Amino acid sequence: MAKTLGPVRRKFSPWNDPAAKPLIEFRSVVKRFGDFTAVDDVSLGIYEKEFFALLGPSGCGKTTLMRMLAGFEHPSEGSILLAGTDLEGKQPYERPVNMMFQSYALFPHMTVEKNIGFGLVMDKMPKADIETRVAEMLKLTKLEKFAKRKPHQLSGGQRQRVALARSLAKRPKVLLLDEPLGALDKKLREETQFELMDLQQQLGMTFLIVTHDQEEAMTVADRIAVMDHGKLIQVAGPSEIYERPNSRYVADFIGDINIVEGRVAAIEGTTIRIEASSPAVSLVVEDDEPTTLGATVWVAVRPEKVRIAHDAPADASINAVQGTVWDIAYVGDVSIYHVKIDGGGATIRATVANVSRTVERPIGWEDRVWLSWARSSGVVLTS
Repeated sequence: MAKTLGPVRRKFSPWNDPAAKPLIEFRSVVKRFGDFTAVDDVSLGIYEKEFFALLGPSGCGKTTLMRMLAGFEHPSEGSILLAGTDLEGKQPYERPVNMMFQSYALFPHMTVEKNIGFGLVMDKMPKADIETRVAEMLKLTKLEKFAKRKPHQLSGGQRQRVALARSLAKRPKVLLLDEPLGALDKKLREETQFELMDLQQQLGMTFLIVTHDQEEAMTVADRIAVMDHGKLIQVAGPSEIYERPNSRYVADFIGDINIVEGRVAAIEGTTIRIEASSPAVSLVVEDDEPTTLGATVWVAVRPEKVRIAHDAPADASINAVQGTVWDIAYVGDVSIYHVKIDGGGATIRATVANVSRTVERPIGWEDRVWLSWARSSGVVLTS
């Protein structure tokens, strides 16, 4: 069994405590729409105060799973529990959850403060209490000076915060976020991701976010569930998902990756030697992934772990290949090299951090280069 990578985020991991009980439980949940199975036998626990992400491409079932928790859809099979209570038969307004939609769904004729307080008015909360709660939400989301404005007078980021404040005003046990940052530009989206993280920890509330943006999920979530075709493929923390993917699908979906196919030639403890044919190279990986001699496996190596140089490494017999620079992308903080490897046409990517403004021997198009990586940099995948 692969070891975890440790608490690179906050020290919060109730899922590692056998005595801890999940706040939300999906038990063998299936959802069908006619002949189409949108969610396929999903069992999952989400803990109190956790920021959890459902991640996957469009149509993978992540939004359907969230909508069943909210009560907008109902399972075809299985059950969903919240704080130990089965939610079967409970209407959306009877559930202690609130959902923030991708479109924000603000009332255009209402001011910011009235939008935030709308749900409280519907719940017939006393007027004085509504005013107090709305003022609290305005302060929390830094919208005090926009209280009297209407949605069309706000920027996209401000409208997003109004929708968030309205969702939080009723103090639900769980806040559901359906692609909440999709309408924001890249810079604002990145800033808002950190605001969401800070807000969630400040409130001590359970957040469940649905997103197809891997970077967003990696930034905000304590754990991520990667989904495909209605199934959970891997559930783990961001570092575990990135550094120890459990399959080629997860490895390829999360970030950039180089994947080389080969056969296991030798196993000595945790050292696995793999002979690859395209490119023709001997690979050595330090990994405890269970495998057998002769088995077909795949070695995955992240581009930032690949060294690129004009000169051959000290030991060019393992984890080293030679090729020609085919493409270069300069993106400011890093440069990305696509290198066509000799004898087979495979392409391997290497990412180099631009730590200085000048390079003594810059690598350019059509240069002959060596690529190499450490034994601990690769991951062996069996599926």
